[in-house]
Amino acid sequence: MRAMLHRRDFCTAALGLIAATALPRPEPFNVAAFDRKRVLAAAGKYLREQPMTVTASSSDRSAGGKHDFFSEGDYWWPDPNNPGGPYIQRDGMSNPDNFVDHRRYLMRLSVQVPALAAAWTITKEQRFADQAARHLNAWFVNKDTRMNPNLQYSQAIHGRATGRGTGIIDTIHLVEVARAIELLPRMNDVRAWFADYLEWMTTHPYGIEERDTKNNHATCWVMQAASFSRLTANAEVTQFVRARFKNVLIPGQLAPDGSFPEELRRTKPYGYSLFNLDAMAAICQILSTPQDNLWEFATSDGRGMRKALEFMVPYIQNKSSWPHPTDVMYAKEWPMRQCALLFGGLAYDRPDVLGLWKTLPPDSAVDEVIRNFFIRQPVLWA
Repeated sequence: MRAMLHRRDFCTAALGLIAATALPRPEPFNVAAFDRKRVLAAAGKYLREQPMTVTASSSDRSAGGKHDFFSEGDYWWPDPNNPGGPYIQRDGMSNPDNFVDHRRYLMRLSVQVPALAAAWTITKEQRFADQAARHLNAWFVNKDTRMNPNLQYSQAIHGRATGRGTGIIDTIHLVEVARAIELLPRMNDVRAWFADYLEWMTTHPYGIEERDTKNNHATCWVMQAASFSRLTANAEVTQFVRARFKNVLIPGQLAPDGSFPEELRRTKPYGYSLFNLDAMAAICQILSTPQDNLWEFATSDGRGMRKALEFMVPYIQNKSSWPHPTDVMYAKEWPMRQCALLFGGLAYDRPDVLGLWKTLPPDSAVDEVIRNFFIRQPVLWA
């Protein structure tokens, strides 16, 4: 008996020594503390900004009315052989003479409201929430300034189309706005607009056309439907897009090596690969639950978000090692602080990936970057 007690005492002491000398667990990454200075500086500036919606400007090339969002296809240009005729396509080359006011106003909303909501989340100062609400009410509630809840006239092409399904990608900038709305108080009237828009994009022929594309447009349709269905508690659409991510997006777009072949075919393969990866990551962040974690989903041959992130991270660390053609425009502007690095780094407990995210620029003044970099306030997400 005495020997047994001695052995028990020894084991207890040994376990205590191991516990005392074990390395402490690292603290979880505190996004709010890391980004606090940047968030508050931006939000403080935006407190002085007035709302500006689609009613502030119009184009005589739009077939819609005062409250209709209007944009033109980026890569469509006048035909030198037929100057007054239908435009022709120059993939990857943005036409600087297109009407872009509504898109810029929407991007402005998507920059300012999330920053204000992030500041409110960090400080709980009501002035930030109130200013965000001013913009949201102007865009989605006030009958004199609101935008109609559809994109009937988006991505028009002179002489060819008054609007197209591809235009639905213009509202990717509402994904982070929707996230902000979830966290702000008294937003029921604003949620009603998103319910109407979700109904339009899931039933209108343009929406169906966009849903059934094969590249980043399909990804962005799912991302938006996921975001807006979560905001409006539309369980049917949420279930639909969760299944579509597994059964359509991953097997249809992701190669076994983790690349996106449809994006690599474009004239901006690097930028488009980053863009699609971010949209996929946003879908996982929005839709994942403890019971159905999309970050861990993989096809039978191993294709999934883990593989996609593993493919792209080395080329974010060292862009010069990119083995595909250089983007024809804005090649120097990427990468940014891609949300796939933040979300994936957290999901897979990868401090190295989070560390890479921290080194990258969080903001840009270049319109093309703002247009394709749609999650800018990690405080709202992590």
